[in-house]
Amino acid sequence: MVNRYSRNGLRNLTSLRPGVISISSPAQLLGQPSMSGQNWSSLQASLSSVTIIPLLPFLISLDMLITRLLNECYHFPGFVYKNTRLTGNKKVVEVDVRERIRSKPICSVCHEPGPCYDHLSCRRFEFIPIWGFAVFFLYCMRRVNCPTCGVKVEEVPWGTGKHTLCNAYMLHLAHWARKLSWKETAESFHTSWDKVVQSVQYVVKWGLEHRKLGTIRAIGVDEIQYGNGHQYVTLVYQIEAGCIRLLWIGKERTMESFEKFFTLIGKELAEKIEFVCSDMWKPYLTLIEKHCTNALNILDRFHVVAKLNKALDEVRASEAKKMVQDGYEPVLKKSRWCLLKKPENLTDHQRVKLRDVLRYNLKSVRAYLYKEDFQRFWEYESPVWAGKFLDQWCNDVMRSKIDPLKKFVGTLRNHRELLLNYFRAKKAFSSGVVEGLNNKAKVTMRKAYGYKTYEMLELSLYHVLGKLPEPQLNHRFF
Repeated sequence: MVNRYSRNGLRNLTSLRPGVISISSPAQLLGQPSMSGQNWSSLQASLSSVTIIPLLPFLISLDMLITRLLNECYHFPGFVYKNTRLTGNKKVVEVDVRERIRSKPICSVCHEPGPCYDHLSCRRFEFIPIWGFAVFFLYCMRRVNCPTCGVKVEEVPWGTGKHTLCNAYMLHLAHWARKLSWKETAESFHTSWDKVVQSVQYVVKWGLEHRKLGTIRAIGVDEIQYGNGHQYVTLVYQIEAGCIRLLWIGKERTMESFEKFFTLIGKELAEKIEFVCSDMWKPYLTLIEKHCTNALNILDRFHVVAKLNKALDEVRASEAKKMVQDGYEPVLKKSRWCLLKKPENLTDHQRVKLRDVLRYNLKSVRAYLYKEDFQRFWEYESPVWAGKFLDQWCNDVMRSKIDPLKKFVGTLRNHRELLLNYFRAKKAFSSGVVEGLNNKAKVTMRKAYGYKTYEMLELSLYHVLGKLPEPQLNHRFF
């Protein structure tokens, strides 16, 4: 029902819709009618069925306020925000959107304007909530009579395809999905987990399509376990100063999987790589030598030290077992971490225990001294002098008759040149960055309490570690 009245020569109206709170002028609220008695009596009878609530002064300016905010931060040429209303008892704000007169719809296939064919039924697009109120855009999509593609549904700037969420809302959810788990994000914004996943998928897909690899100077390769048993993913990172990001994720730890990375970047880009940090796994070394012909392959210092500690622990475990069998005092009992940890990281109790163990002439003690002596290798600057120290250390260990350490020496000699590449690269690149990124990937997986499918894992890691570009908006909502 629409009631018209005049005031100071101007025509005004009050609209009443079923289930919607009416919007009237301040003069009416203050009891200052400016119309004939008959029309005023009719208007009073109509308003008698409407309950005036304390929030009514706020609701009067709701239409103007939200429309102004939307025009300020989310305006699109060719479209107009028409009406805004608060529906029923639900905390939902509906915004009617219409096309401007004489504006042409854009074909969703060829992205060219064309004549309007007809209008479809009203469609709802969910926008970012405002003050705890859900916001929906209501728009009747037009079909385009495209001369190239035929009759197609138009492309709208605030939505993509058949998504029920606005692009801005998907970016908003995806932003918070980096900080929180997907479930916590859904609960915080009173939406569903599926909508959060759709938002992350939209952002990651757009980012991968618009990502620019550029010239890659240094990469790091490693793998992490993501499921029960031997389920691994191969991760390739770019580890240059100022650009540290995840480049590629491959399922399983195989040569076929790693080969796909070089297929992705192409031969020309692979030949421009100067430094590669990896572990001593042979398939990695083979493919790096094959594709990165101009790169220095720097072996992972973390894994070298880990192999040395493993050899020392084997010596300690076998000797402790033999001492118990021979009836000697178990002096090596509870000494594992005393021997494996760095001296500066020992606790007071561990320092006392280590001092007691070092009093004995044991293989474990000699192995520990060799391990501590090997740490000097990483302090050299010149690859020549580092190589001389490595050769001398290996010769000393081979005369020690400690089999686990002798096996470790064989590994070092097989990869001698790759170890010295660490010094040829001026110590500018190491596996420390790679291990840090691996830790971030593991934190992301723990935060999600695992993933049901590999695709969800890939999606999440690209989203958190990929530093992918995002669609640009006129206004940042976060």
